[in-house]
Amino acid sequence: MTLKIHIDDSAPPYEQVRAQISEQARGGVLPVGYRLPTVRGLAESLGLAVNTVAKAYRALETEGVIETRGRNGTFVAAAGSAAEREASSAAQAYAERVRRLGLPEDAALAAVHDALRAAYGEG
Repeated sequence: MTLKIHIDDSAPPYEQVRAQISEQARGGVLPVGYRLPTVRGLAESLGLAVNTVAKAYRALETEGVIETRGRNGTFVAAAGSAAEREASSAAQAYAERVRRLGLPEDAALAAVHDALRAAYGEG
């Protein structure tokens, strides 16, 4: 695992750590089951505070990218299933909300389509 922290970057160091590990895990550079360095070990190797790396690891765990197995360490999780569960939950909450608002299905789908195009940078 190779991470580079750029002090002059506008993103805070914890976000740089989070984004790079997430990208490497989702891109297959870090395979499912790969054991990550300890928080303390990674902080030392990057020259960061332990709390900075801990914050990145907490965010990654919340996102389902990594999982902590107690004293056994922290590992790259099977991100697809966690991401799909979270997306499904968000979709269900959205469907319930637009139904309560009285929006017809075609208008609700159009709103989702517009939001996805904006999020993925499509015209």
